[in-house]
Amino acid sequence: MIKRFSIVFFCVNYIFGFTQPLEDWNDEKIVVINDDENQEIMQMNAFINASWHKLPQIVFWKKIMKMSSDSCLVNRASNREVLLKIPISEWRGLSRDKKMEKRNYYKKKFNLPADEYVYVTSGKSDFYKFKAVYPSIAPGVLAFENNSVDPWYAQAILLIESPAQLKKSIVGAYGAFQLMPSVARSHGIIVNKKIDERKDFNKSAFAASNLIKNTCIPHAKKILDAHDLTYAETDLWFRLFVLHIYHAGAYNVRAVVDKINPKEGGQKLIQSMWHTKAAKFGNNSQNYSQVAVAAQLMLHDMVHKEFDDVYSCH
Repeated sequence: MIKRFSIVFFCVNYIFGFTQPLEDWNDEKIVVINDDENQEIMQMNAFINASWHKLPQIVFWKKIMKMSSDSCLVNRASNREVLLKIPISEWRGLSRDKKMEKRNYYKKKFNLPADEYVYVTSGKSDFYKFKAVYPSIAPGVLAFENNSVDPWYAQAILLIESPAQLKKSIVGAYGAFQLMPSVARSHGIIVNKKIDERKDFNKSAFAASNLIKNTCIPHAKKILDAHDLTYAETDLWFRLFVLHIYHAGAYNVRAVVDKINPKEGGQKLIQSMWHTKAAKFGNNSQNYSQVAVAAQLMLHDMVHKEFDDVYSCH
C-alpha cells in the first residue's frame, strides 16, 4: 500500500508540477521502482499487443543484443531467420572470396533459394548496454515532454543510437542523441575544434527534440500525405517512420516510400521498408526500426523481470 501511494503521489505531483508541458503522455507512461528509486519512462506493451515481438526480424535483433561479440548468427537476409550460431573465429580473418564461398555453402546446406543472400552478424551485447543507459531514459523523456515533443522518441533514440556511450560515429554524429555537427549548430549547440556541446545531455536532448518536432514529423506527414495514407501521430508505425527520417533523412525515406508506392500505412509499410532500398536508404536504414522495436522489448523484459515494481501512470 505504501508503494502504491508513493506512485500515485509521484504521478499527480508530476502532472500538476511547475514544469507541466503543453501536452502530456501520461496514459503511455509507467513508473518503475528499483531500490527505492522511481523512474518515469514510456510503456512498451503496445509492441506486444500489436504482435511486433513475433516478427522474425525482431526476434533476431533481440538475440543479437543479448549475444557477445565472440559469436555470430548466420541468417537469411530476407527475413533474418537464424540458420546457425558460429564462433567469430570461424568468420573473422576470411578473405572476401572465402566469405562468399562460405555464404554459398550455407545456402546449399539449408536449401535456400538461389537469389537469397546470407548475412553473418556478430553479437552486440557490448554495444547495447541497457542497464547502463537506463538512468538516462527518464531525464530524456522529461526533456522531450517539456519541449512538447512526444517523449517516446527520446526513449527510442537513447536505447539504440549510442547507449550510455559518448562515441563519435564514422560520419561524425556524437552525443547521446548522435547529432551531426551541422544539425547541432542549427539548434544552437556549439561544435568547433575546441568545444563540442553535443556531450551535454540536456542541450543534445533539446536539439534532438526540436529536430523531431520541426523537421522529422513535418516531413513524415508530407511523405505520407503524398500517398494519401492515413495515420495518427501516436501510431507505433508512424513513430517508427519518423525514426527512419531521424536516421536516414527525409530525402532517402521519401525515395524508398515512392519506390514502394504503398496503398496503406501501418506495420505493412514499415515491413516493406525493411525489404526495399532506394537512394541512400540501404541495409543500415532498413535495420533501424527493427533495432528500435527490439530495443524497446529488451527494455520491457528488463524492467518487468529485474526491477522491484512497475505501475501505470495513467
